[in-house]
Amino acid sequence: MGGIHTDINGLTPIEGIYAAGEAGCVSVHGANRLGGNSLLDILVFGRRAGIHALEYARHTDFQPMPKEALAPAETCIKDLTDGDSKETIADIRQDMGDLMAEKAGIYRDAAGLTQAVAGLAELKARYKRLKIKDKSKIFNTELGAALELGNMLDLAQVVAQGALERTESRGAHYREDFTKRDDKEWLKHTLATRASDETPKLHFEPVTITRFQPEARTY
Repeated sequence: MGGIHTDINGLTPIEGIYAAGEAGCVSVHGANRLGGNSLLDILVFGRRAGIHALEYARHTDFQPMPKEALAPAETCIKDLTDGDSKETIADIRQDMGDLMAEKAGIYRDAAGLTQAVAGLAELKARYKRLKIKDKSKIFNTELGAALELGNMLDLAQVVAQGALERTESRGAHYREDFTKRDDKEWLKHTLATRASDETPKLHFEPVTITRFQPEARTY
């Protein structure tokens, strides 16, 4: 139920990059993954991804990484380590958790989700001002936590923006202002990529229905 978009062999839209298990989304669970169903992703599609990746590696020549490919990562680390700031990882992470729990939690509506999107933009602005105290280059756990926080903010934006766009209730997504499922308009996957301004860019793909047709939940 969500994750990095893959095909049935775990291959992402980026050539040579694979995802499997709970990180990948091959779209076998619909909008609500039941308990224990992650074993399907781990065992079946993990195995398929491993086999496919092995064959890919066997028939692909090693390509050294261009030096310029590291530039964005180096800039990111430099921005986090150069200088001082009153912002802290703990404060931003706590505020993000409180915002998402209150505005994008189990019960959602347009007003709350709009506030969540705006609040996350403010948190990302604060994150840009964040400077870590540990400047070391070896086993820097504070740097790791800062990088993780940046990824969490990106993902929170995807969740909030996707929930705001989807004007229906489906599976684990429940909108108090749109309580019914709407297969006519929303029987489709939400996919997110990063726009040039670093905000989520959403697009949609149709759901492939094979043996079982969608039905209303009756329990």
